[in-house]
Amino acid sequence: MKLSQIFTVSFQSLQSNRLRTLLTILGVVVGIFSIIVIMTILTMLQNSIESGVSFLSKNTFQIQKFPPIQTGGHAERDKYRNRKNITIEDFYRLESLLKQAKYMGADQGRGGRIVKFRNNETNPNIYLLGITAGVMKTSNLNVESGREIRETDIDYSRNVCMLGMDVIDKIFPGIDPVGQYVRIDNRQFLVIGVLERQPEFFGQTMDRYAIIPISTFQAMYGKRARSVDITVMSYGKDDYDDVIEAAIGHMRKIRKIAPGDEDDFNIFSNESLISQINEITSGVKIGALVISLIALLAAGVGIMNIMLVSVTERTREIGIRKAVGAKKMNILFQFLIEAVVLCIIGGSIGILLGIGIGNLAGSFLNAETAVPYDWVAIGLSLCILVGVIFGTYPAYKAANLDPIEALRYE
Repeated sequence: MKLSQIFTVSFQSLQSNRLRTLLTILGVVVGIFSIIVIMTILTMLQNSIESGVSFLSKNTFQIQKFPPIQTGGHAERDKYRNRKNITIEDFYRLESLLKQAKYMGADQGRGGRIVKFRNNETNPNIYLLGITAGVMKTSNLNVESGREIRETDIDYSRNVCMLGMDVIDKIFPGIDPVGQYVRIDNRQFLVIGVLERQPEFFGQTMDRYAIIPISTFQAMYGKRARSVDITVMSYGKDDYDDVIEAAIGHMRKIRKIAPGDEDDFNIFSNESLISQINEITSGVKIGALVISLIALLAAGVGIMNIMLVSVTERTREIGIRKAVGAKKMNILFQFLIEAVVLCIIGGSIGILLGIGIGNLAGSFLNAETAVPYDWVAIGLSLCILVGVIFGTYPAYKAANLDPIEALRYE
């Protein structure tokens, strides 16, 4: 028999026992669905997180008092809270020492602010950020119109500001904001620039902010009100790690940390933050894979039982085929292909259901639609592997039936 004929006979056999075929396929569907639906949701969440946290420029890292993700209990949080604040003086001293850096910036922030323009005002959900001029180079902040904050604005503590697009949409409908005056915490600011819209984070806007010179911020709220975050950009990828090492050494010296003592500050980049997120989700992925393998193992045992029953039912058919010249390899391939086809059909249905339901579930978290292509490939490979492993014994048994005994079978 030709390979095409073997496929044809295999499909005909599956169609002639539809209920049994459907029940067998269902086990594979459950196994593949369980892994694909979880991986789809995780992929959606990771994509949204990665687009949302990529606020630093390339080859840039940040030094701050608290780690970006805190996973410990109260004792761990108390340890971070009891650290000394990073001050603006720490930043200026580091800037003078860290000659390897291309750009450096510092910022302090305070949430819950209101921005007013004439009779219009925002909700009390605006984040006010005080920055040095270098932040415009080290962060993904681009000016859409107007100009950015300059060194002279910081030197003279000018009352100037740049606004995010949500603020513009709320209080400047149909009006060019550049050159207008707004009020923030009873202080008047000249709008000098409008910033480009930022990517959403889980469907939430990242444009509810106003930016002012850090010297003006500290005049309003005091130098010690908040810890300063420091951003550092290297000249390129090659010297990136060297700049981090140098920054750690200088910060330890500035903050008088004794040799052998733990750093009282944290360093992170887009890459390290994403890596930390991947570490958190890797446990979930492993768990999903284990559950799916158990489900596929059960499905594989079911396939083996079904195929053994099929061999018994078709003993006389096998005997006739052997009597007219069918070779062992033809019989073996026929039953093996039946097992693999069962798995592929079940796997395909499970993948489609997993992607569809996974994206539906992820949409409730305002995450972007995603398809976990790598796990789709892994799922299909597992299906074929299960079909081959659990279909081999029934196929081997069918191929080795004695044709005379098979013809006598009733």
